[in-house]
Amino acid sequence: MTHDDASAANGADDSAAGTPHADITLAQFQQLIRDMYLEKDLARGVDGTFMWLMEEVGELASCLRNGTHEERLGEFADVLAWLTTIANVVGVDLTEAVQRKYGVGCPGCGQIVCRCADAEKP
Repeated sequence: MTHDDASAANGADDSAAGTPHADITLAQFQQLIRDMYLEKDLARGVDGTFMWLMEEVGELASCLRNGTHEERLGEFADVLAWLTTIANVVGVDLTEAVQRKYGVGCPGCGQIVCRCADAEKP
């Protein structure tokens, strides 16, 4: 992730554009990423963007093992930003996706508190 991408994902504000929101919804975050990067993201395409996501997932995995809480915050934000970027490139509304899949409970058992067997993927 570039410095600008990481700064945005981490909530940092290096410009006079304003201060980061204290609370941000998934829809607002998706729009923020779209506003900042869509032109670059479309030019890079799904395959190139997916590779950046995988790099960030690797960094998150490393950070989960040996990183500080502050580093974990940044890596989780980076992974979320790149996942959001892919959704923007392919035209998926993340709020709709989450509502459809998890809005009424676990997709496996249908309960708010999952009752799926531990060996099953809910």
